[in-house]
Amino acid sequence: MSTPYGGRICYVLPNGNHLYIHLKDKLRIRHKKRWSQVMYLYYLLGWKLTRKYLIRQDSEDHKILEQQLKKEKQNTYILALDGDMNFQPSALMLLIDRLRMYPTVGAACGRIHPTGFGPTVWFQKFEYAVCHWFQKTAEHVFGCVLCSPGCFSLFRGAALMDDNVMKKYATKATEAAQYVQYDQGEDRWLCTLLLQQGWRIEYTASSDSYTNAPQEFKEFYNQRRRWGPSSLANTLDLLNTGKETSRKNSSISRLYILYQILQTAFSILAPATVCLMIAGCFTFIFGLNGNISLFLAVLPPVFYMVICFTCKSDNQILVAGFMSIFYAFLMAATFLSIIVDMVKQQTFITPSGLFFIFLVVLYFVAALMHPQEFHLVLYGFIYIICVPSAYLLLNIYTLVNLNNISWGTRETATYEKLGTRKAKKYVKYEKKCKCLCWNLEFQVNEDQKISASSNPEEVVLLNDASESQNEETENFEAGAIDDTVDERWIQQLQENTDHIELVEDKLDEVSSFFL
Repeated sequence: MSTPYGGRICYVLPNGNHLYIHLKDKLRIRHKKRWSQVMYLYYLLGWKLTRKYLIRQDSEDHKILEQQLKKEKQNTYILALDGDMNFQPSALMLLIDRLRMYPTVGAACGRIHPTGFGPTVWFQKFEYAVCHWFQKTAEHVFGCVLCSPGCFSLFRGAALMDDNVMKKYATKATEAAQYVQYDQGEDRWLCTLLLQQGWRIEYTASSDSYTNAPQEFKEFYNQRRRWGPSSLANTLDLLNTGKETSRKNSSISRLYILYQILQTAFSILAPATVCLMIAGCFTFIFGLNGNISLFLAVLPPVFYMVICFTCKSDNQILVAGFMSIFYAFLMAATFLSIIVDMVKQQTFITPSGLFFIFLVVLYFVAALMHPQEFHLVLYGFIYIICVPSAYLLLNIYTLVNLNNISWGTRETATYEKLGTRKAKKYVKYEKKCKCLCWNLEFQVNEDQKISASSNPEEVVLLNDASESQNEETENFEAGAIDDTVDERWIQQLQENTDHIELVEDKLDEVSSFFL
């Protein structure tokens, strides 16, 4: 059926269950993931849940209705997940039990496992493990989790419908800082609103889910380009309102605010710490003077900053790939030199030896406490030698490209305008080969034409940040939609569906008015 936001397909499953697939028209609903969430949440919580009580106000007691509505909101849960997530029903039941057990918990998340193959995925496997073993657990115990990731999280309806949560979540970004905080990491911002309103967010380590991690170096850098500034912006927002938040939220104490301040300061100092570490590598391996080593350590980041300010994004990532290989070999040589030095001196009681032993013991003990994930220790070496790339080069790339608000990962295919019709490339055969920062691909494509709008002046959305920004600013406003747009998607669906009989339907006037 056609809807004001695009289209909707409803499949009737066995035992009377219904599967709804919503098709969003980017000319009718604002682009970006957050506006799709706003549309769904207002429909599910505002229309499906609240309306049935509003129509009973004239015939039933208001207090009884308010109590019933409050109870249903408290026991309504919304599962947020990405389309490529893989999980078992038991993982979801653990999150539900957590929300049922503690009424002040507004959201709960589980253990996210990245899947894929290649050095980039291996780095993320260990990084995710360390973040869940240490950071998520520490936040859960000492305060509460700051981010319940949108790829697999369960939210309470009452928490989403609370004051200054959904209403503020639907705020349109008008300033640069708002674009970073609101649209670059929408799940983190929603969690910040829940925390500021007094709700608790918890972590359930036994709730496992699996997601497709970026396998390409470029996709990984673009993903973290969004995550880094968004996390920092939301943390600073939470710290800025720390006094008020600690009064409303019993899980966030003054001591926990101090812990977050220190963690934020350490993350800001990470690039300088990496430079000092690289200087130590030069001194330890080549026996250079401390000042000379520090100069040589600072020189590559300065060179990369110049590249980022003068070259295109793709070239920036290409240079970062070559520099990451150089840093990886340097880090590997450093650790080998530390081991050789301990063997020669026949003792590990040296500054470098103690640091090396402490690092190994820390990760090894943490892995022993998670026996099902012990094999992830094997990826620890990849993680350590890639620290300069992840905490130095990536930070430079992120700061220089703050003006880029495109998504960067899992982008839609590019369309080419051909008169009044558009051509889309469908991949018939694909073979990929990955080697460090290079991604070799072989594809066989088939061009298929798709009917376009009857409006010849329509601009087709491309994978370009500037066009996405221009399109999203106006398309949600009233009167921006041309009623003469030819709805061809239903006809195309009928023509390409052979095994299922499709029945066209229409929304009733009340539902259409609400949407």
